[in-house]
Amino acid sequence: MSLLIKNATIINEGRSFLGSLLLAEGRIKEIYLSGEKLPTADDVIDAAGKWLIPGAIDDQVHFREPGAPQKGCIATESAAAVAGGVTSFMDMPNTQPPCCTMSLLAEKYKIAAADSHANYAFYLGANHENIEEIKKADPSLVPGVKVFMGSSTGDMLVDRADILERIFKESPVLIAVHCEEEAIIRKNIQEAKEKYGDSIPPKQHPVIRSREACIASTQKAMALALKHQSRLHVIHLTTKEEVALLAQVRETTPAITGEICVHHLYFTDQDYADYGNLIKCNPAIKSAQDREALREAIRKGIVRVVATDHAPHTWEEKQAPYLQAPSGVPLIQHSLPLMFGMAKEGIFTLEEVVACMCHGPAQNFGVAERGFIRKGYYADLALIDPHTPTDTSHPNTLYYTCGWSPFSRTHIPVSVSHTFVNGRLAYTAQKGVAAERYAQALRFAH
Repeated sequence: MSLLIKNATIINEGRSFLGSLLLAEGRIKEIYLSGEKLPTADDVIDAAGKWLIPGAIDDQVHFREPGAPQKGCIATESAAAVAGGVTSFMDMPNTQPPCCTMSLLAEKYKIAAADSHANYAFYLGANHENIEEIKKADPSLVPGVKVFMGSSTGDMLVDRADILERIFKESPVLIAVHCEEEAIIRKNIQEAKEKYGDSIPPKQHPVIRSREACIASTQKAMALALKHQSRLHVIHLTTKEEVALLAQVRETTPAITGEICVHHLYFTDQDYADYGNLIKCNPAIKSAQDREALREAIRKGIVRVVATDHAPHTWEEKQAPYLQAPSGVPLIQHSLPLMFGMAKEGIFTLEEVVACMCHGPAQNFGVAERGFIRKGYYADLALIDPHTPTDTSHPNTLYYTCGWSPFSRTHIPVSVSHTFVNGRLAYTAQKGVAAERYAQALRFAH
């Protein structure tokens, strides 16, 4: 079967142009410029007035399987992904049980092979006992090892200096690090309890999960990476100081990279007054000045990866008092439209959105034959309708198991009309997510 997508505005590799794509056998068979004679095909989609982009690649999600089906699973959260134009994801290991062995990793790949709507890969988790498992990681299959240098959802904190030294010295794959200094956080929690008792307001979250905690931990991770010449990826940067650190170190060491999350590009600490625990996440959303530094890092190319850290919790859990409410936000269905909405406001260009959500993750991880609109590449694609807003007002439009979104009051001026996974329609705005699965395991060419 062949499919022709015609008359689209193609946004790819730093430019936008009118053109058409011929898809067949799961791949992009040909790219046509406007005015060129188009071939016949079994099916045709007229994409006039729409933007055609490579499918987004999200390098940081928490789909909660195994262990927390009430929050999410690979089937439901990957459905939300394709509904949002995300065609590939890399899932984190802080599940129950934590994915810290090669056998548990294999189980997650087996589940995804049967259930996932989007292409998939899974990180191996680090703990204080599994360095031998880390050394077995296959760089062609495993995107990286995840190290929690600050505690978050799940019990996977790695804070022993000797273990960190070994991981940075011996890991055969990229090291993705959650950077927050645990001792600083614990001190801040104690001070907050002394001031507020059991009624700590959510607006204290960026004070407790402070900028100092992030900066100190990021400095430590970078020092370890420089010492051992490790491939370090600092996930969810949140402060202007961390951006400056990354810019400086990348002048001499391009093997150290960073990631920014959509919610840190959108919200500021002033939004805790309205959203409370609904936007409680680790690391915390910080100041407007930090947000502007993060946005500038995207515009300057200092950071080339934007992700979601999609981390669903139930509505009831989020209504608990601050200390009991878990950290994490469901985002993946809205991340790409939200970024294009910011582009419509002039915060980013359309080309910058595609660069950091499609090209950058592919380049950063060496994702084979995805992330670009190129002849011969897998046909992972999204069509964006710039004239139809995303419907954020009705919970029945959400594919998340948790059933809520922090964007229920947000006007997002664009929407995803079609998503293609390996050349097949995985989602349309008219029919929703397809029942059939066309996903494949990602492969990496480091």
